[in-house]
Amino acid sequence: MAPRIRGFISVNAHPDGCAAVVRRQAEVARAGLAGRRAGNVLVIGSSTGYGLATVLSAAFGLRANVLGVCFERAATEERTGSAGWYNLAEAHRLARAEGLLVRTVNGDAFTRAVKQQVVAELRARFGPLDYVVYSLAAPRRVSPDGAVTWQSALKPIGAAYTGKAIDLRADAVVEASIEAASEQEIADTVRVMGGEDWADWIELLADEQLLNDGCRSVAYSYVGPDVTREIYRSGTIGRAKEHLEATAERLHGRLADAHGGGAWVSVQTAVVTQASAAIPGVPLYMSIVFAVLRERGLWEGTIEQVVRLFRDHLAPGALPIVDAQRRIRLDDRELDVSVQAEVAGRWARVTTANLHELSDYAGYKHAFEELFGFGVDGIDYAQPTELARELV
Repeated sequence: MAPRIRGFISVNAHPDGCAAVVRRQAEVARAGLAGRRAGNVLVIGSSTGYGLATVLSAAFGLRANVLGVCFERAATEERTGSAGWYNLAEAHRLARAEGLLVRTVNGDAFTRAVKQQVVAELRARFGPLDYVVYSLAAPRRVSPDGAVTWQSALKPIGAAYTGKAIDLRADAVVEASIEAASEQEIADTVRVMGGEDWADWIELLADEQLLNDGCRSVAYSYVGPDVTREIYRSGTIGRAKEHLEATAERLHGRLADAHGGGAWVSVQTAVVTQASAAIPGVPLYMSIVFAVLRERGLWEGTIEQVVRLFRDHLAPGALPIVDAQRRIRLDDRELDVSVQAEVAGRWARVTTANLHELSDYAGYKHAFEELFGFGVDGIDYAQPTELARELV
């Protein structure tokens, strides 16, 4: 089986490759968090990227009981399951083998129905929560009453953007342009990717008395460098991230006053995800910054980042270290002044001809294929495999 890439996603996934990646990440979690323990953890957006790394860190590192929420697809006669489905099927299998409790509610986490399913699952199997991790990344959001669908937009604000990018199909450095967002697109992106749904979850769980004293909640975010600022942090996504950070302040007060805990935004480093691949300029930037970080021994993937987050900031007994805006910063290596100076120099010089010399574009493409279980060492893709995997 080979990957079938369309646009910025693969429409198929390989179950054995996905499983191998999950096993590898679980080993990192075990080693990095050995000796630490946690109670009950809810991960909203649990099947890929930082959300999946959180499930694996909590379950296999902290030996916690973990409930995840995601929206994934099982295999049918016509097509494979989604990568997220296969990721969690392996996580469930590993957990059963070790006597750990890992469960998943599969559905649209924005909806009232799924929120109520989570409440019921918590009451039946878990009890009150010690951690609530918000890692939801979705292109659209349905309002709680189902009457409105908001669609996010990856656009600059105020003026059109033109800058360097990679054509992932042609492996070429090109110039990309995107028109400026309308006010409606800005508002809709905030509704989808801001903090409103995170707050809805915390309010519901508090009302249902499903937050333990000392409960900590964290939402993942990203700031990024100057070279992507126009399209990212100063664009529609950045506006949503500002709303997320403002929401953290409000939720922190609620959790600290009522439960003795708190809420934080954790600013992560750049990693390859389905969502980031769609942002013009970001794959090129990642290819360059990955090369610089690897050359200096500073590179981290999603699992290494989340292990560091829990180990240094969120594990029982750890006190989060925050910046002036009260954000946990795990992008410190990426945004190191000397790292960014080298990235800026390479960004100015990079062309199709010297792309592989100045960047780790091959590593970027390999990481992108691994998102869907392809290109994984030790997997024989010429051999048939069972596509139907249970998520129980």
